[in-house]
Amino acid sequence: MRSTLRSLVMASAVLAGAALASHVAMAESTVNVPFSFKVDGKICPAGQYSVERDSQHNTVILRSKQAPIGYNWILTTGDENRASTDVRLKFSQNDRDFTLQSVDYGRQSTHRLDGAKHTSRDLERIVQGQ
Repeated sequence: MRSTLRSLVMASAVLAGAALASHVAMAESTVNVPFSFKVDGKICPAGQYSVERDSQHNTVILRSKQAPIGYNWILTTGDENRASTDVRLKFSQNDRDFTLQSVDYGRQSTHRLDGAKHTSRDLERIVQGQ
């Protein structure tokens, strides 16, 4: 009887630990950006970037895989029509200069990162993740 009770308690503890570990886990996607771009006035080089979503803190993290560059932002409700696995970076373009406008992770998005108000003359470039 005691061994059955102990096994039941241990199994519950293992299941609770597994649920907590999966809740804290971050989902990651890789995005290849073929041009340099600005974030907060700083130049980020063209290349591969990882985009991670931390569901526990409702944030998204953008990190360069080649340079010591990283940013994080809070996610808000976005487009309910997107798949929950879609990852995309949206850029505003002015001549040859690109500025990160927003990060979409699944159905959530960051606020407008470039500080500009949306106008119909905005040129946008979207880079999808994998």
